[in-house]
Amino acid sequence: MKSSSIEARVYYEDTDAGGIVYYANYLKFCERGRTELLRFVGFENKSLMDREGLVFVVRRVEADYLSPAYLDDVLTIKTEITEIGNASFSMRQTILRESTTLFDMTVLLVCVNRQGRPARLPADLRSALIQAHLR
Repeated sequence: MKSSSIEARVYYEDTDAGGIVYYANYLKFCERGRTELLRFVGFENKSLMDREGLVFVVRRVEADYLSPAYLDDVLTIKTEITEIGNASFSMRQTILRESTTLFDMTVLLVCVNRQGRPARLPADLRSALIQAHLR
């Protein structure tokens, strides 16, 4: 699984008055893609928070808006793990409409504890992310 993908339909609430997806909503679509990738490798944000006291925070985003999405479009959100550290990992995410890339971004996520301090990725999660990255 070099990358995972999900689909999302563009609803009225995602758009501006002209029916074009509002720029910040691309980040929301990508958040869903990251959440589903974690689920695919066997982890959920809520259980990591409840069980381990850990959450992921976005440290850095680099985004390119290439072409607009519109009301009722069906989008594909692709998420790929690109780098894994001890307390962080990076992903590349693309949003497509059919074969047209509309949005491309890289995101660095840092694992933090309840006090907001960087924390090591749990060994089982790190192992699952490495396996997903290698497939």
